[in-house]
Amino acid sequence: MSVLKFSKSHEWARIENDIAVVGITDYAQKELGDIVFIELPRVDETVRQNAQFGTIESTKSASEMFAPLSGKVIEVNKDLPGNPQWVNESPFEKGWMIKIKIENSAEAAGLMDEEAYGEFVSKESHH
Repeated sequence: MSVLKFSKSHEWARIENDIAVVGITDYAQKELGDIVFIELPRVDETVRQNAQFGTIESTKSASEMFAPLSGKVIEVNKDLPGNPQWVNESPFEKGWMIKIKIENSAEAAGLMDEEAYGEFVSKESHH
């Protein structure tokens, strides 16, 4: 069974046992606009919760991406840098970025579920 969680910096994590598939949310890709460049970490790199794991650039701006959970990168979507538009077209499917072997599953408790994230986004977009 997989659980979808969200961070305040607009990354999502699809958690299946001790693996998290990570990407940016639909809201984030809409805010960024057309994605033109993505820089991702290498396999075997360690990422820390709320620390930068990569960079994403759109026609409007460049943004850092932050890991929703700590752990070791076990897989990178190697086709994504050549097809950055996948983040716009399919942020939760083709546009996934990295897979992390979760180091501390308790960190997931600090992330939002879909309902809480929806409320967070609606508050943020009204400011």
